[in-house]
Order: sequence, then structure tokens, then C-alpha cells
Amino acid sequence: MIKKLSAGLCCAAIATLAVAGCSDSDDQVNAYAKKVCDQVQPQQATIQRATSAIASVSAAGNSPAQVQQTDSAAFGQIAGAYQTLAKAIQDAGAPPVDKGATLRKNAVTQLTGIASSYSKLQKTVQGLDASDQGKFADGLKTVSDQLVPLSQSSGDALTKLQAGDIGKAMAGQPGCRKASASASASAGPA
Repeated sequence: MIKKLSAGLCCAAIATLAVAGCSDSDDQVNAYAKKVCDQVQPQQATIQRATSAIASVSAAGNSPAQVQQTDSAAFGQIAGAYQTLAKAIQDAGAPPVDKGATLRKNAVTQLTGIASSYSKLQKTVQGLDASDQGKFADGLKTVSDQLVPLSQSSGDALTKLQAGDIGKAMAGQPGCRKASASASASAGPA
């Protein structure tokens, strides 16, 4: 009887430690998700505003100079937002999951690359000849063509980081709820 009671208490103690371990792990994952997602929402809002500005200026029949100014500013804002996202993930540390350091490194590298690409687009737009509407339109077409693969990689940047337990935790955070949908939105001059 004493052996059965001891065995039962031992099993209960192990189960309690296992649950406590899971709780600590869940708490760490949730804390990590909150830390990252608190930074995602404002950056996604910046990207969305910049994308809307590009669409609005293009649709409104504005002059090439106005389109150039708006697109250039918007690409700069988008580049800054992606750089801030990369910094937020870098500063958050490795997610507390298997291969977390690799996930973090890959996400930071990809987001930094996206930021750099948008900075290059900003410089390209700034360099377009706004005094010649035909040349300007051709230049915008080139910029637009570069946005197609860039917008795809923008959507993919956080996807791998948001897999598994981290993804579940991020999905529960207000800052990341719309990130999946808006991260894949494309920004491009029309």
C-alpha cells in the first residue's frame, strides 16, 4: 500500500512538473509573441497607409511630379517599416522553440532584404524623369514589375516565423491578427 501511494505521489509530482514545464514554455512563447506582435501592428499600418497613398496618387490623375514625390515617400516609409520589423525580431531574441535562432536569423535577413529592395525602388523612382510623361510611365512600369516578386517575399517573410507554437501564440496577439493578410498586400504604382 505504501509503495502504491509512493508511486502515485511520484507520478503526480512528475505530472505536475510536466504541466509546470509546459506552462513556463507556453508563457515564454506567449511573451515572445507579444513582444514581436506589439511591433508588427504599427509597421503594418505604416505599410498599408503608404500603399494606399501610392494607389490614390496614381488613380487621381496627378502629374508625374506628384506621383514621383508620393511614390518615393511611400517606398521610403515601407522600407523603414520592414527595417523596424527586422529590428523588432532581432531585439526579441530567438523564439523559445526548436531552431528558434535559425528562424529569427532567417526572418531578420529576409525583412532586411525587403527593406533594402524598397529603398532601391525609392531611389529608382527619385531618378525617373518626371518632365517626360512617356519616359516616366515606362520607368513606373519597370518599378511595378519589380514589385511583383517583392510583394510575394513580403508575404513570406513572417510566415516561417509564424509556424508551430510561435504561430499559434502570434495568432492570439492583436498586433499579429491582421499581419498575415496585410503582409501579402502588394504595394505598387499604377
